[in-house]
Amino acid sequence: MAVTASDIRNAADLLDGQIIRTPFVAAPMLSRTLGCELMLKLENLQHTSSFKARGAFMAMQALGAEERQRGVITMSAGNHAQAVAYHAMNMGIPAVIVMPAQTPFAKVSRTRAFGAEVVLEGRNLNECEGLVSQLIEERGLSLIHPYDNELVMTGQGTAGLEMLTACDDLDALVVPIGGGGLIGGIATIARDMRPNLKIYGVQTELYPTMKLAVAGKDITCGGETLAEGIAVKKPGGVTKPVVSNLVDDILLVDEQSLEWAVGSLIEQQRVVSEGAGAAGIAAIRQNPSLFAGKKVGVVICGGNIDPRLLASILNRNMASDGRLARLRIDISDEPGMLAAITASISRCGGNIVEIYHQRLFYDVPAKLAKIDAVIETRGPEHVDEIIADLRGSNFLVRQLEDSSAS
Repeated sequence: MAVTASDIRNAADLLDGQIIRTPFVAAPMLSRTLGCELMLKLENLQHTSSFKARGAFMAMQALGAEERQRGVITMSAGNHAQAVAYHAMNMGIPAVIVMPAQTPFAKVSRTRAFGAEVVLEGRNLNECEGLVSQLIEERGLSLIHPYDNELVMTGQGTAGLEMLTACDDLDALVVPIGGGGLIGGIATIARDMRPNLKIYGVQTELYPTMKLAVAGKDITCGGETLAEGIAVKKPGGVTKPVVSNLVDDILLVDEQSLEWAVGSLIEQQRVVSEGAGAAGIAAIRQNPSLFAGKKVGVVICGGNIDPRLLASILNRNMASDGRLARLRIDISDEPGMLAAITASISRCGGNIVEIYHQRLFYDVPAKLAKIDAVIETRGPEHVDEIIADLRGSNFLVRQLEDSSAS
């Protein structure tokens, strides 16, 4: 069946009470930073912190009694897994979830908490498919595919319906793409409601699978990406023609922009997003001329990020912005040197995060030492001020470029 705008409107009725009608909010600080008027669809506040709860319910509510009794199966990097497990728990359906072996622990534990049987296999979604086929054959399970399913795409499209109902003057939509279910559904309803609206998909440079497929090119992809939720090696057969016909362009983003986007959503808007969820913000940052002065709706499609990874990203962003600097200071190994260094940094208003001596390496003379100080600052000019003050106190100082590693 071809998914229609009418199907998506009917899905919205079925989903009433089963999902959260998530906020669609202005992002004033990020808007100033990026030079456009941003509206954020906060699907990170959805059940299981992802838009996937929409499509999973639509596919599962259509199962017959015998299919429900035998159970369902899916493969997912985490968000669809949690959505299927969540609805399976509420519907009393057994669920088996096959997840890539490197899926963040937080996503695995949340999926198991909903009562699903979790099996870890392969390094990405497509490497899970063989085991999924085997388990379907052995147990008679029903596959709830994460994106290559008309009912799933219909459910995902309701996010777009909510956006365009809430705000009728958008100039563009920016939507992350993995297999294409989310953007396929949103593009279908958007073309019905606002035919001239610009629709942009976003993929990572490491996994440009839909962009290559739509262009008729051989698909080459791979590597470790912050946006594992959209790291799909093969686009959906159902979704590809929809994307090809309805989406204006697919933008590619690099890993540095993804890190910046995750950090900026936290710092500027207090929005917690995973890498895939922040991909739309990364795309606007990398393509400012496309969006300058326009009103842009962006889907923050998920918030399931490992806390340890989030902490690392925030520190790395501070380092790249010059708000966290690592200085190496040469000193004579005698009393009072450390006090003089801390006095200099304090005088300039810097905050010492870490400080430690380097005495035991052969490149340090026996009567000398090196001090490594990690300092929180207001930015690059403040770092220069601290370095100048230390040099004015006759210390030999240099800034290390690997501040993020500290």
